Amino acid sequence: MSDQQKIEKQNNTEKDQPANISRRDFFSYAWKGLGIFAALESIGVITGFIFSGKSKTTSDSKQLFEAGRVDSFALNSVTAFMGGRFYLARQQDGGFIALSLRCTHLGCAISWEKNKKRFICPCHSSAFDINGEVLNPPAARALNYYPCMIENGIVIVDINTLKERNTFRKDQLAYAR
Repeated sequence: MSDQQKIEKQNNTEKDQPANISRRDFFSYAWKGLGIFAALESIGVITGFIFSGKSKTTSDSKQLFEAGRVDSFALNSVTAFMGGRFYLARQQDGGFIALSLRCTHLGCAISWEKNKKRFICPCHSSAFDINGEVLNPPAARALNYYPCMIENGIVIVDINTLKERNTFRKDQLAYAR
């Protein structure tokens, strides 16, 4: 066999065998692949963050919650509606206000102390009266509220529209006609 034939036979044999990859090359390819995967994942997270905003709601979009008949709530009482995320407070004059369960200081869930006639925040001891007005800081403003209305003797609360406020005003109450 000539030298030329030996070289061709050796080249053919090398083509039939799998190429050996060095350990250094393997890790180089692995790191590049992981880098590309991480970049794609980061792009997905950023895109999801940018386009995940709440859809714009108009004043026509309401989620109405029927709390019950007007006469089923005693004067100067508070009823919790955990599923609706509010306390329904009936004032001494018969008006209704639906107060948010969240403290305006840091958003902790408040609770009603019936014997002391006040809402208390367990996180920092902010206290609020039956109207949602601040009795004890650190909360600086009144509890947020949901608009409510009375139709055919039934108290209805729009739990899709949370209204922020600084103080309590009489026009925030709903009355039976």
